[in-house]
Amino acid sequence: MASGKSDIHLYTVGTPNGIKVSILLEELGLPYKTTAIEMSKNEQKEPWFLAINPNGRIPAITDTLPDGSTVNVFESGSIMQYLTNRYDTAHKLSYPAGSREDIQVTNWLFFQNAGVGPMQGQANHFKRYAPEKIQYGIDRYVNETKRLYQTLDTHLADTKKPYLVGDKCTIADIAHYGWVAGSRHLGIDLKEFPALDGWLERMRARPGVEKGRNVPTRDKTFDEETEESKKALEETKKWIMDGQKKDAEKKAAQK
Repeated sequence: MASGKSDIHLYTVGTPNGIKVSILLEELGLPYKTTAIEMSKNEQKEPWFLAINPNGRIPAITDTLPDGSTVNVFESGSIMQYLTNRYDTAHKLSYPAGSREDIQVTNWLFFQNAGVGPMQGQANHFKRYAPEKIQYGIDRYVNETKRLYQTLDTHLADTKKPYLVGDKCTIADIAHYGWVAGSRHLGIDLKEFPALDGWLERMRARPGVEKGRNVPTRDKTFDEETEESKKALEETKKWIMDGQKKDAEKKAAQK
C-alpha cells in the first residue's frame, strides 16, 4: 500500500499519456478526484488550466504538500516520479533511491518520454489525423516506432524478466503501456515482437491497469472498428485541425 495522506486531483483525458497517471494511482491504491478535460473545446488552453500546466497539456495533477500548500505537477514522467517518490515508500512499484534498479527505471521511463511517445505520437498524427496523406511522414515515424519496439523486445528477451526492470511492474512499464497497446492503430503486429507482446498481456492482466485505463472514460483501444468509431475519428481530426488553426491565428495576432 502507498504511504502518506493524499489530496490528489487528476486532470486528464483517456489517451496513452493520460492513462499513465490513472493506472499508477490505481496500482498504488491512492484516492483521487478526476476532472475530464474537454480537448475538443480547447479546455486545456483556458486560463484556469494554464495556471496548473502552463503548457496546456494533459495529464496534470494538484496535491497538497505537508505544509498545507498546493503543488501543481505536470508532464507525465514528472507526475509519475512525484507519486512514487512521495507515496510508494514500500516500493511496490519502485526501487530504493539510488539503487541500480532505480537508475534503470529512470532510463526506461525517459526512453518512453523522449522516444516511444514522441515518435509514435507523430506516427499516429501522420497515419490517422493529418488532413493529407504524406507517405514519407507515415513511413518515417511508423518505422521509428517499430525500431523502438525492437529495442524493448530485445531487452525483455535478453533479461528474461517479466517487466522492464526486474520482477516487478514499475512506472517504466506503466509509461509504455498505453502506447504499446495502441500499436494496432498503426497496423503494427506485435507478433513481430514476441517478448513485448507477452509483456503487454501481463500488463493487461493487472487489475490496476484494467481499472486505470478506463479513466476518465471507457478505453476503446481493443474494440473492433465500427461506424461509430470511424465517426469519432473524423471528429477528432476536425478538432485537431481547428485547434492548430486557432493556435496559428493567436500567434499571428501577437506579432
